[in-house]
Amino acid sequence: MKQTLLENQGIPKGLLYTLATIAGISVANLYYNQPLLDVMRIDLKCSEMDTNHIALLTQIGYALGLLFIIPLGDLYSRKRIILTNFSLLVASLLCIASAQSIHIIHLASVITGACSVIPQIFVPLAAQYSEPKNKGKNVGFIISGLLTGILASRVISGYVGEWLGWRMMYYIADILMIVSAVVILLLLPDTESNFKGKYSQLMRSLIQLVRDYPALRIYALRSGLAFGSFMGLWATLAFKMAQAPFYAGSDEVGALGLCGVAGALSASIVGRFVQQVGVRRFNYIGTLLQLLAWALFYWGGNAYINLILGILIIDIGMQCIQLSNQTTMFSLCPSASNRINTIFMTTYFLGGSLGTFLAGAAWSNWGWTGVALSGSLLTLASMGVTRFSKY
Repeated sequence: MKQTLLENQGIPKGLLYTLATIAGISVANLYYNQPLLDVMRIDLKCSEMDTNHIALLTQIGYALGLLFIIPLGDLYSRKRIILTNFSLLVASLLCIASAQSIHIIHLASVITGACSVIPQIFVPLAAQYSEPKNKGKNVGFIISGLLTGILASRVISGYVGEWLGWRMMYYIADILMIVSAVVILLLLPDTESNFKGKYSQLMRSLIQLVRDYPALRIYALRSGLAFGSFMGLWATLAFKMAQAPFYAGSDEVGALGLCGVAGALSASIVGRFVQQVGVRRFNYIGTLLQLLAWALFYWGGNAYINLILGILIIDIGMQCIQLSNQTTMFSLCPSASNRINTIFMTTYFLGGSLGTFLAGAAWSNWGWTGVALSGSLLTLASMGVTRFSKY
């Protein structure tokens, strides 16, 4: 007899820990490239802008996966969707590891991004099947696992890239996907579908959800703009660190990712206090922290202490924004949790892609000053959305 999850009956702690761990391992695929961009540029003999497009296309792929794959979680078996994604990830990561052309890496990066959406299947699953009193805490726990994966991915890829070469990082990632697939096959119970109908009807329902819930539009837009600001930093940091006065390798860039532990630890705290503090206040706090971080990057970006403080602050600010919005939005329409999350996270990563593109263009034309300006403007835009809305 198949084991199933029952809505609002609670998720076993062991399964919750498993989902949080695999969420971190899966999302790491999006961020391995960030400390390695300059190393990849040298090995592949291409321009900084072409190399920046690896990060850009990975995020675009993730947005496409969120838009077209995540809604399937309301229609089909989530377990089957997850296992299919893992299979495609094994192929795409192997392709990146062995590719000799930047264009092949670009294509494989889109596929890698699209199929790394697995954590965004786990988040609504945790929201839907948790007891109401534990919903915010459990969602925060999954996101903490996801953030820990982001943190670890930058650190590990930086060191692996420096000592074993950037290609070895992708071979290791390939093995991790195989192990994760086996764990999911053995441990994840079946879940009931939330939508009765065709895929085309499911996709049309996304438009209806956007129309019916103006709060969802606001939550998604301001979070996406803030994430664009955040990603602008990581899309260009490796290029800055390779220059004077740092002349740093990928290991040092990756080590700076350790500063992101503040964001990972703050996620569960934010999840517990969203209702007491309020989503608007958390968004004002988050954007003010981001602006403070960009001030440190601009006026003190040539000192390690300012970079470290800035990364700590911008990570905490980002979690104040993301988690307060993401936790609150699930109450809008619980029966459409996957589709709600699709709309939010697609907008979120389109914002990240915009920030990556703007920061790459700003770096090519105006250097670090341009990057700081583009990041600050995106944060101000996010703050403006909150200021001129009632949500």
